[in-house]
Amino acid sequence: MSAKRKILATNALPYANGPLHLGHLVGTIQGDIWVRMQKMQGNDCMYICGSDAHGTPIMIQAEKMGMTPEKMVAQIHDSQVSDFADFLVEFDNYHTTHSDENKLLVETIYKRHLAKENIAKRTIKQLFDPVKNMFLPDRYIKGECPNCHAKDQYGDNCEVCGTTYLPTDLINPYSTLSGSKPIEKESDHFFFKLQHFEAFLKEWTRLGHLQEQVTNKLDEWFKDGLREWDISRDSPYFGFSIPGEKDKYFYVWLDAPVGYMASFKNLCERRSDLNFAEYWERDNDTELFHFIGKDIIYFHALFWPAMLHGAEFRTPSKIFVNGFLTVDGQKMSKSRGTFIKARTYLNSLQPEYLRYYFAAKLSDRIEDLDINFDDFTQRINSDLVGKFINIASRCASFINKHFSGKLSAHCAQPELFNEFASAGDSIKLNYNNIEYSHAIRQIMTLADRANQYIDEKKPWALMKDAERHQEVQNICSMGVNLFRILMIYLKPVLPKTAEQVELFLNISPLKWDDKNAPLLNHTIREFQPLINRIDPKQIEAMKMAAQQDIEKSTTTTTDAVTTAAATPVNETAKEYISIDDFNKVDLRIAKVLEADAVEGADKLLRLKVDLGTETRQIFAGIKSAYPPDQLIGRQVIIVANLAPRKMRFGLSEGMVIVASGEQGGNLYIVSPDEGAQPGMKVK
Repeated sequence: MSAKRKILATNALPYANGPLHLGHLVGTIQGDIWVRMQKMQGNDCMYICGSDAHGTPIMIQAEKMGMTPEKMVAQIHDSQVSDFADFLVEFDNYHTTHSDENKLLVETIYKRHLAKENIAKRTIKQLFDPVKNMFLPDRYIKGECPNCHAKDQYGDNCEVCGTTYLPTDLINPYSTLSGSKPIEKESDHFFFKLQHFEAFLKEWTRLGHLQEQVTNKLDEWFKDGLREWDISRDSPYFGFSIPGEKDKYFYVWLDAPVGYMASFKNLCERRSDLNFAEYWERDNDTELFHFIGKDIIYFHALFWPAMLHGAEFRTPSKIFVNGFLTVDGQKMSKSRGTFIKARTYLNSLQPEYLRYYFAAKLSDRIEDLDINFDDFTQRINSDLVGKFINIASRCASFINKHFSGKLSAHCAQPELFNEFASAGDSIKLNYNNIEYSHAIRQIMTLADRANQYIDEKKPWALMKDAERHQEVQNICSMGVNLFRILMIYLKPVLPKTAEQVELFLNISPLKWDDKNAPLLNHTIREFQPLINRIDPKQIEAMKMAAQQDIEKSTTTTTDAVTTAAATPVNETAKEYISIDDFNKVDLRIAKVLEADAVEGADKLLRLKVDLGTETRQIFAGIKSAYPPDQLIGRQVIIVANLAPRKMRFGLSEGMVIVASGEQGGNLYIVSPDEGAQPGMKVK
């Protein structure tokens, strides 16, 4: 018998600036299946994770929501815990990077590297928002690509031509937070000298810790040369302050992976049987496995091992990388209507449907996983209900009705049972190697074989002959035992169904080695339905709810047009603004050049307007009041200095002023008198 392994598995920490979506579930379910498989084999395996709770985006999002970052990340953390639990993802601990444990460990790692001169301090130039009074991360800067001149591109790379550049290279850059033009400003920053670890990393990345595809990708980065890594950010910033420095904070990507260590340390503080050093110090017999997405390979396969090694901690035993999730062949996206929140799915469909579908498609290759909902429905209804559950429902009915729930005292066909049991060696290997799709194919082939056995023996026909009732009991008991083996093989994927089957079979929790011996002369309970077929209406309900989520998000965060114009005034709760505040609003006359309906939006029209010196695109929620062709050539009044907003339909570069009745009824465009010209300021 092989020695019991001691394993710590982690999953990439979801960012705490919004609810979980189905993309988050790919890696977490992949890891959960693997960990459950280890536990079934008798290994000592723990699974930890937590919320990635720092960074500028969280600070900005909290400000928009009118709450502190601490309160927002606590709320998001609670929702993540609930969503993962309802998807049957069983973490031994789910912590947060905004914790005392993480702060202590981050400072320890930083100080150890500082003492070894692996960190340098130097002055750099960055773009600064003079209105928000803050340095701007790349994602909050947009402008014209310096290569292909595409408009509205982010501060680090062009989505049109693929060119990478510095934010300072953008033409006509603007801050997406305020709409203002950024200025260049100097600041002292701290850099981690990744190049100090080039020899170590070249060796480490070739020792089997990574998938072959990842190793090949890293070779490209080694050829380009390893660069220093900026590990600091300026105030204001939500994160841990750098010891001994004023208004300087650790970059979120420094403390995020340390969150694995912090989550485990937090668990150790609550469990006397665990020792932090045993799992994280060098030269120990424990194993460390990470499950991550392909978008964070660079951080996990280069920076993270270097950080650990230089700070005298152990490095990962293995990093498993998964691809992205696509829906019906498209990248999951709000603008494409393919964005599905975890809770939206759970409100319509069972979690084990998704767990099984993912397992049927996941392999050790770094490939995107696509959910095609027609295929999804067919696989669940055919594989799980039509093949797997069908075995138990067909056989248990005879055992319960005619034999008082008692299974036969001997195995009717030992060679078939042994065929099923011996298949477990290959299935186990596939699970351990993350080749889940291969394992599922083997299991479903066995399910077909079990159903074929029942069809060949025809117990329903034999039951008509009183002298052959014992034969019926033997056949159906054999069917129940084959079903039990299949349940053992599927337990890592379908843990809730496994619990129901254990109750039905009247047995203790199934272990992997239970496959080797049949249940004989054993009484089972009354069979109850285990997995229901998917009704296509459930899929449609989920898709409709997902679309409503998107529209609600778009309306509340980006479609300010109708909010300002169509919301009735509450006379008892007016908020007054000063004349100085009002003077900040730049109202201009514009002429409508083009107008058309926006596909997929009930209220919006896309307008192209002439401001005299420039043209702009504006999305206005006036579709119910104005046919597009009636607007062309008409003059309107717009808010010209409203910060551009990225909507799922495109960029909206202003707001059209409209009026409505007391109860928010019909909408009316506010137009200037005759003689007014595009570009004139409204006073």
